[in-house]
Order: sequence, then C-alpha cells, then structure tokens
Amino acid sequence: MSHRKFERPRHGSLQYLPKKRTKHHRGRIRSFPKDDVTQAPHLTAFIGYKAGMSHVVREIERPGSKLHKKEAVEAVTVLEAPAMVVVGIVGYVATPNGLRTLTTVWANHLSDDLKRRFYKNWYSSKKKAFTKYAKKAAEKPQEIEAEIERIKKYCQVVRVLAHTQIRKIKLRQKVANLMEIQINGGETAAKVDFAKALFEQEVDVTKVFGEGEVLDVCSATRGHGYAGVVSRWGVTRLPRKTHRGLR
Repeated sequence: MSHRKFERPRHGSLQYLPKKRTKHHRGRIRSFPKDDVTQAPHLTAFIGYKAGMSHVVREIERPGSKLHKKEAVEAVTVLEAPAMVVVGIVGYVATPNGLRTLTTVWANHLSDDLKRRFYKNWYSSKKKAFTKYAKKAAEKPQEIEAEIERIKKYCQVVRVLAHTQIRKIKLRQKVANLMEIQINGGETAAKVDFAKALFEQEVDVTKVFGEGEVLDVCSATRGHGYAGVVSRWGVTRLPRKTHRGLR
C-alpha cells in the first residue's frame, strides 16, 4: 500500500480474537506471581463468582491528569467467594522446555460436587470415580507418602488442587470448579508440608488476599450476541448525506 493522506489507526483490539463464545468459562491463569523463597508458604489465587455490580465515589490519585485529587464515580463488580476446599497436590519439574508434571497426590475423601466434574452425566453414571484410589490410600498409605517424598525431592514448583463449594451460592450449577493454585514462598519441602496440612480443609479468601491489595482478574466476559461491525469493533458510521458508497 502506498502513502496515505490521513492516519487511520485500527479499531478494536486483536487481543481478544477470535471473538466468540468461550469453551472454558473458568478463567485460566497463564502465569502465577514470581516465587520468593524468603516468604512463608502461601496460596496465590482464588475463585470467585460475579454477584452483581455497583458504583463507588473515590478520589483519583493520578499526577499530571486533570482528574488528579478530584472525585470520580467508578463502576465496581461485586464477587461472591465462598471458601475453597484443597483436595490434592501437583508437583512440577522445571525443564529446558518448561514445566513438566511429575506426580499428583489426591486427598482420601472427595465431595460429590467435585466428582461431578469428572462425569458427563452424573445421574446415569456408576459414581465410581476415585474409589480405587481411596482404597489404595487406606490399605497402602506408604505408597502415597512415597509420592509426596518424590515431590519434595525432585520438584521445583508445587501447586494445590482446590475446588469451590458451588452449593453455597445461589446458582443452578451443582458441579464444582476445580483449579490448580500455586504455592509461593519457602523451600519445596515446606511447600509440600503446607499443602498437605490443607488437605480436605476449607480455605477462606481472607487467607489468600488482604484488604486493599491489587489483584489480577482472569475471567470470561459476558456475551453481546450477534453484532454488526459498528458495535463489534467500534468503527465510525459516516454521517448522512456523505457519499457512503464511494470512498
């Protein structure tokens, strides 16, 4: 293309392509916070569900802006975050090609809400998920301990498997959301001991985040239906009486 008379920056962000309905409604955490060995072991993520929206009036702290030291009304999203339950540990080995899963250790007792996650049709299934694993853990606990020791010996990254208590919020969904949450702080052995102590325990959101903390949010946006180019990409419609066909 040759030179042009006027600038024409593109409309809309290419970051969100393809603009279509998501296959996974639970947000994916693509990178966890950087690990700091000097801190105590702690969890780095949590799942919440959107309850609604409101607005707040707050003072803007933005030196150089016209709004600096002025009050502004801003939209806020209200999230409902019932306590999560830790049900497993995953150990990762750092390789030149990225992280590789070494092994996974599960808790002995898993709730039905979590087991629903492993079935397409819970009603007509035999509901046998994890029965053999629970039997092995009861009869040969030394094998489970051996796996935990392997994580302590070989792994550099430790994450817990935690699921939400979906029945505590008024949704029609019964299936719990399961996710991996990275443990940061301390040596690998301390991380594994921290994770094992949380097995089958409820973890409150106040144990993960503090008040006034700045967070990253990963979530799926709501759908806007079948839209045309103006609302989809924010392009400008030419006004009436301009020769819209010939440009």
